[in-house]
Amino acid sequence: MTQDNNHLLPLAFIGLMFFTVGFALGINSYLVPLLQSTLEVSSGQSYLIIAATFSAFLIFSYPSARIIRRIGYRRTMALSFVIFAAGFLLFVPSARMGNLGLFLLASFTCGIGNTVLQAAINPYITILGPIDSAARRISIMGICNKLAWPVAPIFLAAVIGKEVGDAVLTDIDLPFYIIVAIFLGLGVLTLFAPLAEIKAAGEDEADAADCPYAASKTSLWQFPHLVLGAIALFLYVGVETLALATTVDYAASFGLSDPQDYAVWPSIGLVVGYVAGILLIPKYVSQAAALKICCWIAVAGTLLIISAPPVVSVWSVSLIALACSLIWPAIWPLAMTDLGRFTKAGGSLLVASIVGGAVIPLAFGFLKDAIGNQQAYWICLPCYLFILYYAYCGYKIRR
Repeated sequence: MTQDNNHLLPLAFIGLMFFTVGFALGINSYLVPLLQSTLEVSSGQSYLIIAATFSAFLIFSYPSARIIRRIGYRRTMALSFVIFAAGFLLFVPSARMGNLGLFLLASFTCGIGNTVLQAAINPYITILGPIDSAARRISIMGICNKLAWPVAPIFLAAVIGKEVGDAVLTDIDLPFYIIVAIFLGLGVLTLFAPLAEIKAAGEDEADAADCPYAASKTSLWQFPHLVLGAIALFLYVGVETLALATTVDYAASFGLSDPQDYAVWPSIGLVVGYVAGILLIPKYVSQAAALKICCWIAVAGTLLIISAPPVVSVWSVSLIALACSLIWPAIWPLAMTDLGRFTKAGGSLLVASIVGGAVIPLAFGFLKDAIGNQQAYWICLPCYLFILYYAYCGYKIRR
């Protein structure tokens, strides 16, 4: 803990950035039901807004790594806030024109900002201290991130002064102008933040001997534990996005009152799990053991969602959110271990895996149209089973 305490100020700034990532993604929780009611589009079409956000991770993760190598972590973070602001500003004409295509472009632009920021902050927090306590640091960041998800729909509803079912598209003008101003201010603040440029062991060619496993590698694809970790993250981000972004829509589908209020409970579940990670990892529970426990909880939660009565089913979404809490913090250090000079490139591959947040929810949306909202959650089960494989075997593979 002492070494982590030496980085308290950088941790605080990175925590703020993780909060902004969660806030930006949480906006989708409000936009999905708003677009369904105002543009009269199907569930599958409305979930394209989430797909547009996350598809940027696949396209811009590698360019983001090159930007980091060229201008450093801090200036890359500042750049991401400018991109975010441009995307949020584009939501205003999208709403005035009532154009789904423009909404998707705005969401994609925000996704670019999110990609650039996450490509910087995730590797940064992983190597900002001992690797065996990385899951604890990421858990702290996870609290910052997941608390922000419900803040976004609550903020939008508060500024607009209406429930999502009563709002019209042009109501979002004022809150988005406020968000643009805040994100531009954060970009300026980041330029003066006390964030030193740091590197992982063996990342410099001159220090390659510090990581002998990576020293003989010539390609990123020669690290099976990294590739399998990327697949696990792809699936994880998809199912976690379902837990966080579908709750309002899911509660509304059962006719529950104030459905936007249900957005807070999955985030609370995640925070409970993160706190457990902070207290238990690595002193009492290893990162790999935490991953196994969370996967089994997620499997049980999925079975409850698809089989329980409506009210219990909605609350069970919070259970899989609780299970998701330590999956991300555990996979990142397990996948990033022993990468040496491939650390930044490995980080960009893991960031690219966040595109799972586009694919899985989009598939869920079309499944919902075909077989119903509750049964569509079957999509979570094979995802968690693969992550279980990684937790037991995949992360150990070296060649």
